[in-house]
Amino acid sequence: MDIEVRIRGLVLDPATNMPIVVLKDANSETVMPIWVGIFEANAIAVEIEKLAAPRPMSHDLTQNLIRSLNGTLERVVITELKDDTFYSVLWLRQGTEQVAVDARPSDALALALRADCPIFVSEQVLESARLNTTANHTTSDGPSAEQLKNWLEGLNDEDLGKYKM
Repeated sequence: MDIEVRIRGLVLDPATNMPIVVLKDANSETVMPIWVGIFEANAIAVEIEKLAAPRPMSHDLTQNLIRSLNGTLERVVITELKDDTFYSVLWLRQGTEQVAVDARPSDALALALRADCPIFVSEQVLESARLNTTANHTTSDGPSAEQLKNWLEGLNDEDLGKYKM
């Protein structure tokens, strides 16, 4: 079963200084972090902040191509988590034909924002990601796994505005 999530915001991981996209279950307080690269985070931040680039960025180009081909992005689904890597699928529709396209989650999220389409995470991935957050991101000089989990779940609107391009 797929669970609808929303992008809660972007923050910097306090231990690694890498951007994190925080996804939140639309019907609960469950959050799921996805660590992304700086350029991918910027593409997401541009759309969250509704900034206009002087020329189309890659995700704008992709959205324009989909529209020009009379297609729509219906939904994005984060489908798998293997070896600490997330996988996702874009569900496109052109007329009566539905097409699934493999995509990096960061690209899928940037496109979902531009297309204003729903974002889903498979229930299994959501559970695995929660377990990985508490188990795999512990370092001797950084926050404990439980501290990271509590930090992610306790983020407020002010905290989520701290990511700057």
